[in-house]
Amino acid sequence: MNAEQLLAHYERMAEAPDAIARLRRFVLDLAVRGKLVGQEASDEPTAQLIEAIATQKGNFGRPAHVEALPTVDEPFPCPAGWLWSTVGEICTKTGSGSTPRGGKDAYQTNGIPFLRSQNVYDDGLLLDDVAYIAPETHTRMAGTAVRPSDLLLNITGGSMGRCCRVEADFHEANVSQHVAIIRPALADMSAFLHMVVLSPYFQGFVFGEQTGAGRGGLPKNKMDQIPVPLPPLAEQHRIVAKVDELMALCDRLEEARKEREAARDCLTAASLTRLNAPDPDPATFTTHARFALDNLPALTTRADQIKQLRQTILNLAVRGKLVKQDPSELPAKAFWKSRLGAEVEQASQQGEVPFECPTGWCWTTVQQTLAMHREISYGVIKLGDEPKVGGISTLRCSDVRPGLIELSGVRKVREEIEADYSRTRLRGGEIVINIRGTLGGVALVPDTLAGFNVAREVAVVPIAPEISGSFMVYTMLSPFFWDYIQSNLRGIAYKGLNLGILRNLPIPFPPLAEQSRIVAKVDELMALCDRLESSLTTGDNTRQRLLEAILHEALEPTEARELEPA
Repeated sequence: MNAEQLLAHYERMAEAPDAIARLRRFVLDLAVRGKLVGQEASDEPTAQLIEAIATQKGNFGRPAHVEALPTVDEPFPCPAGWLWSTVGEICTKTGSGSTPRGGKDAYQTNGIPFLRSQNVYDDGLLLDDVAYIAPETHTRMAGTAVRPSDLLLNITGGSMGRCCRVEADFHEANVSQHVAIIRPALADMSAFLHMVVLSPYFQGFVFGEQTGAGRGGLPKNKMDQIPVPLPPLAEQHRIVAKVDELMALCDRLEEARKEREAARDCLTAASLTRLNAPDPDPATFTTHARFALDNLPALTTRADQIKQLRQTILNLAVRGKLVKQDPSELPAKAFWKSRLGAEVEQASQQGEVPFECPTGWCWTTVQQTLAMHREISYGVIKLGDEPKVGGISTLRCSDVRPGLIELSGVRKVREEIEADYSRTRLRGGEIVINIRGTLGGVALVPDTLAGFNVAREVAVVPIAPEISGSFMVYTMLSPFFWDYIQSNLRGIAYKGLNLGILRNLPIPFPPLAEQSRIVAKVDELMALCDRLESSLTTGDNTRQRLLEAILHEALEPTEARELEPA
């Protein structure tokens, strides 16, 4: 295959999760299986390569022979002319380094580099924070000295499996006990062997053979037994050249994807910023809003963007910018005057309001939205042991989620305990809000939960029946409301919201009919967000399957595909 072919296919799979990383792994997988380049009859046979390896081992005082892997032990079929051996058989040195005497106290600001796992990366050594040891320490640790063309493989910890090749111009260094040296008998094999070590095939052995509790690790005896496929040396060089070409192409594709995502992120951020502006220009706001809402699928390609979009929808809703106002509707102040027999109080005694509301709206507080003769309160302090039979279902903060109540984990409390908390016994229609623990949960109580109670982390807000409970929930879930809550939390280790503060939190209040229209619009847009989230998951799965199919089609040599049906 060539770069043009892959580019032609790439747009069909570019949005698959980890597309580039998967592409890189697939390239390596095909390479070690002999499916990336064709075999050539003129290549020097692998048997002669084996003889050269054996001779070089003898020159280093090792047994001058190379054991081939029995056919029955071969992990997968290789092309004609390839042979199987093991890491230990084709190398003159394998094994981990060691810690200098004195440990970290032996480190210096200069001297001989002492390479640790944090210095080893797949694409080379990173020496920004390299440690140094004294020349005499380096001499004492001669068995852990690094040479050009060595492979350095991390064999413990979170970076296990990372492997780099030591460049030809590298001078001298030692390695720690967390890094293994793999020294191929022939330096010309180093690049191919590095590619093998990085392949999914070899990495499966690295992680499958690790031992040890906690940190884990790959012992030398296990590493030495990992099978290695060996093509003729000339074919190794062709494979390495093809892998280098394709990895360079992956670099370009990755850069192009980053640029594309950055541009899309800027567009999304700019659109949401315009919509969330405290005082947008009325002349342009409608245009921006229409653009954003009409292009939701294009603007939201990640789960975090959909979360931002949900917050933007709620922000628009509580500011009266999601639906049009109807001048013929009874203004909110008139409703409060008829209900309270007086003008509604402002959100603060100074008459300050968080933002300007549309005509017909007014500011009130959570306290003023309560049903007559009912108060905000929290529930059972200690649930006690759950009764084996009977009991009262009691909602905890883990049960109250943003916009819903999750019943799968609801506990029960004994009737005699619950009897002391009848004030928080639910009737249906109240709002429950987490004031401690898992903050962020706010939900409307359905009538089917009448008779339930709540734990002390959950406050019951009995909303007046004339007011839309759904509108109040959306208001309490909005960024505006939660900014107030976050700034009013009390406590150090276990922060919570005081009920007195909750009662006085400001509420932007539209006419009742407009509340219903806002709820309907929010429901519609949240359902669209749900579909977008679902389509992202479905799309990701589809793109993953498409990715695998396209990679096989685009990367396998043409002659191999032609032979498969036969």
